[in-house]
Amino acid sequence: MKTYFRPLVQHGPARPKGAVELAGQPLWFTHAEVLTRENPAQILPVAEIPSDALGRLTNPRADLCGLDMKCPHIMGILNATPDSFSDGGLHNSVEGARNAAAEMVAHGATILDIGGESTRPGADFVPEDEEIARTRPLIEAIRAETDVLISIDTRKARVARAASAVGAGLVNDVSGFTFDPDLAPLCAQLGTPVCLMHMQGDPATMQDDPQYNNVLLDVYDFLEGQITHLERLGLNRENIVVDPGIGFGKSQDHNLALLRGLSLFHGLGCPILLGVSRKGFVGSIGQEPRKDARAPGSIALALAGLSQGVQIIRVHDVAETAQALRLWAAVR
Repeated sequence: MKTYFRPLVQHGPARPKGAVELAGQPLWFTHAEVLTRENPAQILPVAEIPSDALGRLTNPRADLCGLDMKCPHIMGILNATPDSFSDGGLHNSVEGARNAAAEMVAHGATILDIGGESTRPGADFVPEDEEIARTRPLIEAIRAETDVLISIDTRKARVARAASAVGAGLVNDVSGFTFDPDLAPLCAQLGTPVCLMHMQGDPATMQDDPQYNNVLLDVYDFLEGQITHLERLGLNRENIVVDPGIGFGKSQDHNLALLRGLSLFHGLGCPILLGVSRKGFVGSIGQEPRKDARAPGSIALALAGLSQGVQIIRVHDVAETAQALRLWAAVR
C-alpha cells in the first residue's frame, strides 16, 4: 500500500517543539496528513514520518539557474501567439515582446516564459517551424537586453533546441515530456533544467470530460513517474520543477482539490510551479467573464499557493502580483 504525506503548513516565529522547515523555506509543519488510496486520511506527527519521506519534504531545494528557491519567484507569461486564451496577439512583434519583457522584469519577474503554441482548451497544433519562427527572434531580442532566466514553453525538441541556442535556460513542457520522445533526452544532453507539468489528454480535447480515480494522488503519481524517467536519462532532480497543471484536463472540482492539497507535491523533492493566472474557473468562481480582469482572483490563488510553499507563480499580471507578494511578505 503506497502512502503519501501532505504537510500541514504553518508560518510564524512561535514554532512549537518538533516543528520542521518545509523545503528550506520560512514555513514549517508539525504534522502531516497521511493519504492512501485504500484508507481514510489520518494525521501523523512529524516524528512518525519515515525519514526518507521527511527528507524530501524538508530538504532545502537547490538554486534553479541561479534563483534562490527559498523565496518565491514570479514567472511572467509572454505568448508569441495569435490565439492564446488571454493575451493572444499582444506580443507577436519583436519590439512589442521586448518592451513587454522589460516591463515584466522591471516589475519583479525573475523568469519569463515564452511560448509559440497556444495550449488553451481546443487549441490547434502548431508546426515546429512556425513555432520556432514565433519564439526564436523574441528570445534573441530579450536576451540581448537582459540576463533574466528565459523559459521556452514547448512540447517539441526542435523548438527547445532552437530556443536554447539563443539563450533560453529552462524548458517548460505542458505535456510532462510525453508528447515528443526526443525532448527529454535533449534536455538531459544539454543539461537544461525543466518544468514537468501534468496534463490529461491534449489541448484540443483535454476539457471534454476529464476523469480521475483520485486527482491529487493520480497527478502526484504521474509526476513521480516522469521524474524517475528524467533521472534515468541523466537529469538531476534538483533541475526539475513540477507543476500539477491546474486547468489542463481538469474540472473545477479537480482544480480545487489540487489547490487544497498543493503541499503534497513537496514530497517529490522538487520546486513547485503554480499556474492559475486568468483561468476559466477563476472567472467562474470569481464571477468575472473578462479574462484580463481576473487579476484579483488569480492573485488570491497565488497567495494561497505560496502559503503552501509553492516556489514559482506563473502569471500574466506581473506588477499586480509583485505588489501583492510584497505586502504578503511584509505581514508575515
